[in-house]
Parts: sequence; C-alpha cells; structure tokens
Amino acid sequence: RHVLGGAGNVARNITALGGTALLLGVRGNDSAGERLDALFREEAIQAAVQAHPTRPTTVKSRILARGQQMLRFDWEQAQAFSTREEEDLLHIVDELLPRCQAVVISDYNKGLITPSFMLGLRKRLDGLSAPLPVLVDPKPGNIAAYAGVTLMTPNTKETSESAQMPIHSQRDVVTAGQTLMRRLGCKHMLTTLGAEGMAVFEDENTIRRIPTVARKVFDVTGAGDTVIATVALALGVGVPLLQASILANHAAGVVVGEIGAATCSNARLCLALEEAPTVSIEDWS
Repeated sequence: RHVLGGAGNVARNITALGGTALLLGVRGNDSAGERLDALFREEAIQAAVQAHPTRPTTVKSRILARGQQMLRFDWEQAQAFSTREEEDLLHIVDELLPRCQAVVISDYNKGLITPSFMLGLRKRLDGLSAPLPVLVDPKPGNIAAYAGVTLMTPNTKETSESAQMPIHSQRDVVTAGQTLMRRLGCKHMLTTLGAEGMAVFEDENTIRRIPTVARKVFDVTGAGDTVIATVALALGVGVPLLQASILANHAAGVVVGEIGAATCSNARLCLALEEAPTVSIEDWS
C-alpha cells in the first residue's frame, strides 16, 4: 500500500481532524510524484507541491513481517535547492499565508528547510497584519534556522543533539529545553518523551509532563506528525498550549496502536478522551 509520509503525513492528520491543510513542497516529475498527487486528492489536501525536473520523489519502502518492520529502502536526493527555486516557493507562500491560521514546518532534512528559506518565510510572517503561530518539527542540523518560532516539537534525541548535551533524567530534559528556548528565542517547546509522554514548556520556567495514554504500541511511525498536527490545529483556534498538548497526547495514543503512518479522526479522538483513564499532570517547573 502507498501512504503519504513526511510533511504529507502531517497534512493528512490535519484533514483527518477536520482542518484544512495547504501543503507546500517539492516532488519529482515521475510516476511516484503522480501517485503522490493522487493521494493528495484522496486525502482532500490542497497541495501546492511543485514538480522538479531532475530530483526524484522521495520514496521510503518498508518491508514488514508479522506487523514488524524488517527493512527500509529510501530513494531520495536531499541537497539544498537553488536560490531561484527557493524564491519560486516563497512566492507561493505569499499566496498561501493569508488563508492560514497556523504554519507548520515539517523538517525532514530533504533540502528545502535552510537558513535562507527560513529568513524569507520569517520576513513574510512579519509582514502579516496579525501574527500566526509557527510550529516546527525540527532537525538538529538546522536548529539555528528556527529562531523566533512559536513552538518546537523535538523528541528526546533531537532535543539532546540540538542543545548539545546528554539527556539521562528529568532535570536534563528541562535544562536542555530551557537552553534551546533561550538560544532561539522561541515562545514554547514540547519535547516528546516516548513511553514517558511529553514535556510541555509553557514558558522557560513553567514545564509540565503529560504521561502517555497509549494502551498498546505497535508502531511509533508518524506519531510526531500527529502531535504537531493536533497542536497546530488547536493553537490556530486559540486553545492554550497545555490543553492543545493534552489533545495531541491522546491523538498520538491512538496512532501508535496502528501499523504504519496512521491518523486520528475527530471521532476517534473523542472516543479516546471518553475512555481514557485520568492522568496526573506533573509539574516539572
């Protein structure tokens, strides 16, 4: 079967929860790119994805046995885009931004998210009449490019590498998160902790841990996409960060119980909220 991955999986999570996803990116001018377009239509994603004449569509092929991933083969080119190609994409950003209530930067380190692209995006965001929440699923190698964003959602490994410090304890998570927030000037941060749930930095000195609510874990593929999609939708309509993160925690608890990159619909999220046991949110401040 063929499913959307990367930023496409963030977009399909947004539409599954009832939002409208406007997706900007690049695909190859090949049969995989045509299949990608068909998946966008099936998922009701409004895609401004440009066909590149020489780069192939990124494809990840997973080989499963009894529900477990045994191998993965990747076909891709991940070098940076040219200045002209970046400018062409930023012109599309000019058209899309007035229709948005939030911006999600899903960085999979495929060459599009660079300091120059982020600088161009930041200029356009600064020119809006009303600010938009900007959320980033980061890659450590690009960490300096995310200065000033509203929220980053790294996992523990990405937090450790981005802050350049080891993480072995609760204190380490807090220290690394605070270091990144100070260094980048971002307003909030959400560190996913795997089986331990997530740490939510409402500000540099107000940190909460939300325990996981997952009852069964078959596959964590795409769980981070579900988290950032859910939080983006919630922040976009004015839900406070802690409540948005609780919703995202429940949505992630649904998708890790599925094989492969899954989504959580509104109906499934409501059911998960109804059935979930009461959890105690810990103060890590």
